[in-house]
Amino acid sequence: MTAEEKLLKTLDVKYSYRLAKRMEEKKTNPVLGYRTAGSWAELATGEMLKKEMEEIGLSDVRKDEISVDSWEFQKAELEFSDKDGVTHIFQLGAYQTEFKTDGKEEFSLVYVGKGTEKEYEGLDVKGKLVLADINQREEWWINFPVYQAYLKGAKALIAVQAGGYGEINESALNAQDIAGPKEAAAFSMSWEDAQILKEELKKDKEITVKLDAVSKIKQDQKTYNIVGMIPGRKKDRMILLSAHYDSYFDGFQDDNTAVSMILGIARGLIQSGYQPVNTIVFCAMAAEEWGIVDSKYDWSTGAYEEVFTVHPQWRGKVIADLNFELPALAHGKRDAIHCTYEYVKFLKEFLKSEAVQNLKMPKAYPEGIEIQAPIETWSDDFSMAIAGIPSMVNEFSTGSFMETHYHSQFDNEICYDEQVYRFHHELYGLLVLRLDQLAVVPLDFSRVFRKLKKSVNADLGDSVGIETETLTASIEEAKQSARYVYKRIRQVNKQYRKMIQNGSEQEAEKLSEKMAPIEKKLLYLFQKEQDELVRLNWHDEVLFPQESVQNNLQYLERALNHLREGNLRFALQSLYRIDNNRYAFLFEEKVYHHFTEYVLNQPKERLKWGAGRIVHHENLYQLVKRLMKKEEGDVFEEEIDDLERVKARQIQYYRDDLSYIMRAVDEMKKILEETKEAM
Repeated sequence: MTAEEKLLKTLDVKYSYRLAKRMEEKKTNPVLGYRTAGSWAELATGEMLKKEMEEIGLSDVRKDEISVDSWEFQKAELEFSDKDGVTHIFQLGAYQTEFKTDGKEEFSLVYVGKGTEKEYEGLDVKGKLVLADINQREEWWINFPVYQAYLKGAKALIAVQAGGYGEINESALNAQDIAGPKEAAAFSMSWEDAQILKEELKKDKEITVKLDAVSKIKQDQKTYNIVGMIPGRKKDRMILLSAHYDSYFDGFQDDNTAVSMILGIARGLIQSGYQPVNTIVFCAMAAEEWGIVDSKYDWSTGAYEEVFTVHPQWRGKVIADLNFELPALAHGKRDAIHCTYEYVKFLKEFLKSEAVQNLKMPKAYPEGIEIQAPIETWSDDFSMAIAGIPSMVNEFSTGSFMETHYHSQFDNEICYDEQVYRFHHELYGLLVLRLDQLAVVPLDFSRVFRKLKKSVNADLGDSVGIETETLTASIEEAKQSARYVYKRIRQVNKQYRKMIQNGSEQEAEKLSEKMAPIEKKLLYLFQKEQDELVRLNWHDEVLFPQESVQNNLQYLERALNHLREGNLRFALQSLYRIDNNRYAFLFEEKVYHHFTEYVLNQPKERLKWGAGRIVHHENLYQLVKRLMKKEEGDVFEEEIDDLERVKARQIQYYRDDLSYIMRAVDEMKKILEETKEAM
């Protein structure tokens, strides 16, 4: 019986399911759940997972201490008596902010629409609660209306779910990271409950309510990532499996089933008797949902700290991180693995392997499975990648679950699909075995260079007087070198795998040792590519360095043309798309300024995985406000002059970015040439 057959025979999804349910036991809010960063519930669950790792037979089980800002949400009940004398008690969800009442306290409550600056005209909300509708998927993130309310003097904002998330039921609450200061307090209310209050608010602009709430923030606290391993012959060459154990509500799918799946795979490997070549590490990450006060990048804190603070030496030693999110339900008709560009080709080859082809594809996936790149910022694999660890994550962000059940009290076993869960156990268990049978990390850099070349807008370069042919030619040369290197990697790994299958372990070991210096170069190149080519925009999308400026220049030109033609509305629509200036249309300058400056001017330790990834911000706040006071057909000469200056500045940024990319590509091309010679 092969190692693959033995593993598939020993995998037990019922074990994983039971463990996922056990993870729900510790909660800071007895009614709603919550197992959040640094809370007693997270710490207790970590202890339970540590014990579980020891019981299934993992070695060197430990708690890696990390520093986070902790959040403990104990309760939030809002009481209201209507005109008929009926008393209503509403359970509120919460965001990571500081708010504590002395039992039930009375407050005036005011409705402020969507919570934009304009909604406060003529209202006095000082010391009051404000009720606001929120759709974070289609409109804006929670931090903007919350901070706007705080600046207006409100005691707290209660966000009503009005679409985007929590759409499964009108009673759904929702929770997301706050990305704002702790003193700007916020809670969440269901659509159903809010309608009762809104009916009363139609009659009276203010109503009196009672609120009993405890939401506590403590900065610079300790929590723990829980780590165990299956030792391999190579202690310093590792394969990592990760998932996070903090949660909103009970978090059955997000992310109990992922943590229990990695332990289910670990248990299966141990029970099958598999003796790995490489050390296989299993890490339950704390503080993924949130972990730091007043940062745009306040999630994935636990993973960031694990690889940048606790184990920076993992860089160059971990050949892959398999991260998992919500693996026990289908997120569409097609399954997918999201990965860094460099792992696409290897994973496509893996999916074509006989072992994978023999797996029973769940009925939930009639369109099969595909590989997608690059990874996104939504989960811990992004922190892993920028630390220099090639990473991947199962598909979890498409499909209706994200709009309906995600981050709500409806994230429970109702959506559990055992067939899908079993398939993911088997698929990723086989992937671990395949990774363990490699002589050299299978990184293909040709896709990065192909995507980079495609991202350079030659027409835009021509229109602003910037020549791009030399750059694209250099990128093409790098791509061809990368293709050759991966072709040799593939040949070596095929040879190595055949040696293992034939029992020629000594020959395989010699080949692996021979390839060790080459692997070191490849992992160094991966780290360099992440450092130099991975950037973000204001919507947390992954871009190449010049793409934000390209976008800005295109929309600047459109805005200028519209203003010259007197089309104010279309000009404003274009300006809305430049960097984060859409918020200039909606919120007062202090709000816009706070959430701009805390990205551009906070220290690296506050920005975590987002530090230095946004460049060349263009602040158009005052210009937008001036234009919003004008009308169609007005004279826009002053605004046109201002935008021409902005355009000139952006053109220089574009030149700088392309020169920067040219230097980076030349350096990476040199490393690839050295690798070619060594192979």
